[in-house]
Amino acid sequence: MKRVGDILDSMGAGTEPEREPGGRAGGGQPAEVCPICQGRGFVLYDVPPGHPDHNRPIACRCTEARMAAERLRELRRVSNLGALERLTFDTFNPDIQGLSEVVRFNLHQAYNHAVNYAQAPNGWLVLLGGYGCGKTHLAAAIANQALAAGTHVLFLVVPDLLDYLRTAYAPTSDTGMDERMEAIRSVPLLVLDDLGAHHSTPWAQEKLYQIINHRYNNRRPTVITTNQRLEELDPRVTSRLVDLDLSLVYEILAPDYRQAGADRGASTLSTLAFHGDQTFETFNMREGLPAQQRENLRRGVNLARGYAEEPSGWLVLTGSYGCGKTHLAAAIANYQVTSGRGIPLFVVTPDLLDHLRATFSPNSPTTLDRLFEQVKNTALLVLDDLGTESATPWAREKLFQLLNHRYVARLATVITTDDIEKIDARLLSRMLDKTRCTVFRIEAPSYRGGESQRGARSSASRGRRQLGRGTDA
Repeated sequence: MKRVGDILDSMGAGTEPEREPGGRAGGGQPAEVCPICQGRGFVLYDVPPGHPDHNRPIACRCTEARMAAERLRELRRVSNLGALERLTFDTFNPDIQGLSEVVRFNLHQAYNHAVNYAQAPNGWLVLLGGYGCGKTHLAAAIANQALAAGTHVLFLVVPDLLDYLRTAYAPTSDTGMDERMEAIRSVPLLVLDDLGAHHSTPWAQEKLYQIINHRYNNRRPTVITTNQRLEELDPRVTSRLVDLDLSLVYEILAPDYRQAGADRGASTLSTLAFHGDQTFETFNMREGLPAQQRENLRRGVNLARGYAEEPSGWLVLTGSYGCGKTHLAAAIANYQVTSGRGIPLFVVTPDLLDHLRATFSPNSPTTLDRLFEQVKNTALLVLDDLGTESATPWAREKLFQLLNHRYVARLATVITTDDIEKIDARLLSRMLDKTRCTVFRIEAPSYRGGESQRGARSSASRGRRQLGRGTDA
């Protein structure tokens, strides 16, 4: 496979070789003379006096090609593809050990999208995901395959790209901003890695917008990776990234590959990866239960299946610990992933509050507002174990702000709780709004423990029940 420097040189194919003193090309061989200009570098057209080009030197095609090659050669310094030559589709492993079935499926889909794009680069491919999830590997694999097929491609890390553009203002720069921008905007295949990782000054935003908008208007093949939520990027850029006529946007759920042996996904907000085996197919209907409890469980599963197919409003699943409500909530989220409908946010309520508190640390990579907005506006939120959090005034206020926003905005939300009466009265009033929320209590006892324990828990649960036997509220 050619290195990126060789490819950049080939983009100026047909140029006059660089000469050593004495008119000989590098290597001591006689220099090839351009048959058009005979080595002068310009031509004079045979046109009559009065013509605009009469007696005016015009740059020969070999000179234009050489100048283009020199401009593109400057891009070598910001292209990381030479160091990423090892990142190919053959070296990408979508079956890494420790991944849940859902995450593995998601990673296989990302791999397939990248392979299909590399075979015929057309339109845009936008890969989202956290640090180390594999998006850069797939983007580099696309670029490496394009290089092998003879396509001119540039792989640019966005912060490095901006540094390269800034140096055009230096007095010692051989190329100006216009030449550098044009070389990037017009390359047949551009890979922009880590969009959003740059210091977002107005100048940086404007330059990135100019590049992206130019390629958008001209429908030039482009691959973009980012660990940012799309709503966190420049709105002008986001509107182009999500154009369904041009762009395929895919989010990778895999945790950081680099954390071998670590608790995978522990550093991410969503914990859906830990519930990848909890699907509707793996849900245990427990045929040994009394008929009434079996019927109640069947109704709960059917309700969850219907919601998974058409998420709308709120679904609140309540019942004793271990009754299956978290499994059904995870099954709804996993169904969304495997059916290609989107990536829900699955988070345990105490963990969510811990993540929000962590943003107050000086070392936090994000802010409270950014994280809170992400949770508030995600298309489908699964909030597990509501009511088990430490009920401080701050915690109650944040949960109310979160859920009140989703209630008013009518955003799809699944909530699990062991006792609905523990819920803040302001939230409970919204949960009991039958026009927007369905509350279902699972009567089945816990999966865990012996039959006597389950029976005792079930009896205690019936004694505390206030919402009626298995009714939809």
